[in-house]
Amino acid sequence: MTTLTIVFLLAALIVAAGLSFFQYFFKAGTRSNVTFVLALLRFLSIFGILLLLINPVITRKSYQTEKTPLVIALDNSVSITELGAAETSKEIYRKLSTNAALTEKFDLRPNTFASEVEPGAELDFKGKQSNLEAVSKSLKSAHKNKKFPTVLITDGNQSTGNDYVFTFDPENKVYPVILGDTTTFLDLKITRLNVNKYAFYKNKFPVEVFLQYAGTKSVSANFSISLGNSVVAKQAVTLSPSNKTAVLNLLLPAEKVGLQVYKASITSAETEKNTYNNHKNFAVDVIDQKTEVAIVSIINHPDVSALKRSIENNAQRRVSIVKPTDVKAIQDYDVAILYQPTAAFKPFFDANKNIGVNTFVITGLNTDFEFLNNQQQMIAFRMSGQSEDYLADFSSSFNLFALDNIGFESLPPLKHPFGNVTSSANSNVLLSSRIRNIATGFPMLTFFENQNQRNAFLLGENLWKWRLQVHAENNSFEKFDVFIDKIVQFLASNNKKQSLVVSHERFYNSGDPIEVTAQYFNKNYEFDARARLSITVTEKSTKQTRKYDMLKGSNSFKANLEGLPAGNYVFQVRELTSNTAYNGSFEILEFDIEKQFVNPDLAKLTQLASQTNGTTFMPDQVDKLIDTLLKNDEYKAIQKATTKKSPLIDWIWLMGIIVALLASEWFIRKYNGLL
Repeated sequence: MTTLTIVFLLAALIVAAGLSFFQYFFKAGTRSNVTFVLALLRFLSIFGILLLLINPVITRKSYQTEKTPLVIALDNSVSITELGAAETSKEIYRKLSTNAALTEKFDLRPNTFASEVEPGAELDFKGKQSNLEAVSKSLKSAHKNKKFPTVLITDGNQSTGNDYVFTFDPENKVYPVILGDTTTFLDLKITRLNVNKYAFYKNKFPVEVFLQYAGTKSVSANFSISLGNSVVAKQAVTLSPSNKTAVLNLLLPAEKVGLQVYKASITSAETEKNTYNNHKNFAVDVIDQKTEVAIVSIINHPDVSALKRSIENNAQRRVSIVKPTDVKAIQDYDVAILYQPTAAFKPFFDANKNIGVNTFVITGLNTDFEFLNNQQQMIAFRMSGQSEDYLADFSSSFNLFALDNIGFESLPPLKHPFGNVTSSANSNVLLSSRIRNIATGFPMLTFFENQNQRNAFLLGENLWKWRLQVHAENNSFEKFDVFIDKIVQFLASNNKKQSLVVSHERFYNSGDPIEVTAQYFNKNYEFDARARLSITVTEKSTKQTRKYDMLKGSNSFKANLEGLPAGNYVFQVRELTSNTAYNGSFEILEFDIEKQFVNPDLAKLTQLASQTNGTTFMPDQVDKLIDTLLKNDEYKAIQKATTKKSPLIDWIWLMGIIVALLASEWFIRKYNGLL
């Protein structure tokens, strides 16, 4: 409270006392007990009013000591148990958390991590994957603009995520405590196996295998791939300390239609500590049919290459780029993509009137719209000679097939002539167009169904920019390629609409996310958001059954089946109101990536410590780690002063008191006949 405020308060006391004395003693001239009471009430009410006007403020200052956070990140994955370091990890944390000097200097903040980071120090070592990159992201998010040390208790073996060495902030020191035996054991393992999900009947499909060796002497090994009890491929390989890796490329015959489960193995005469990583199962879905897609174009444009790459990313598709005059056997194609048709496309349109191949028409600055209007009645174009940039808006009510919004609104604009577009009544719009923030009311990507004929129109060129943008945002073309694949899949099928459409994979690796997606349509073939869908999953050998409710998304229902053990499963998706059902099956292949390791990754953890100016420690060096942290003068507690200002009396209470005083004075005067 300032000196000026105190002066005002004293003045208020004098003024209140003076006015009260003047009215009840000097002016009245009589003195009684009632007069004294009234004078006191008047004094208090006047002083209260003046106090309300002065509004004195009291300043309180408090001090708080803020310690430097010490993050202790504990690896909670299965690999810690496999390396026999589970109890060691718990003991290290116990020593750190119970050290009085350490807790006095630092604010200890324990976290556990496997595929994700969790607060606390509850360890069960059941995490199916290790993601050290997630630890670095969590630290950056939780401790922005702070300087703090991190103790990383782990084996350093990462099974998912990007390389963690350079993702940690180099300004904050990381002290890895290395779990597991660093002694080099002889070990042969299959580190990676690349194979397409699909192969074609009576063809051969490639398999790429990466082998790795750890040991001190040369070893001769045999690599084989078996299908059931039959060995379908075999190859000898020699590895040594100077030649620790090998890449094998094999071609396997696809001689049986359906899901085929193969087993890759590497064996030798040497004794190994870990033989789990000597084997890896993989599956291939052998199909006897392939979708043939023709991209018909007379111009060279990056869109053509982008479409070809996206479509052929699915091994079930084969793309041919042809000119309109070269399309001799249209019936050999399942889908024709007509890129910016002109009058030169007339032979194709004439031939297709009788054959009825489903088409995907893409228009742009080189399209002959007068010709296109004469060849079809689905969309009428009235275009000007001026070009415009069109942005996309995703329609969540689109119901022809399940498709997630991949961020269409943020993708680069497509080029197209400015003008008016009129669609027929049976148009199903997936993307509508806008110019900057103004919606045009015209479609950008729309689909048509007429009996057994399916067609699609994309109004705009430079689709290749969309593919690059998706890759820039996700480090993968997958989302864009799935988007194009869904379009081709819809156009390649002339099947009658079903009320319940379910999407799933034929096989999954153990530990991978397992998701089943379903759509339910009403009698008008509109997506029914009020449907109640459930999925029942049964393991074939044990007959164990699990039932899940499917959760509604924007335009589909989804069920996450994560946590199912390896095995063969059959499932049924059922709509509970109409009792409509879909039956399917999938297989989960046995694979535990956390059991692949025999040693901690000492090299990477040492590199991480060096990158952040930290130091690596072994489990028996915990006392040295504690001493290093205590002697580091970079981490000092900060004392913060907090100043809080508050009114001497809350104005609401003061107003209530003033009203009560004035009311009491009035009633006393009224009772004693002084009014």
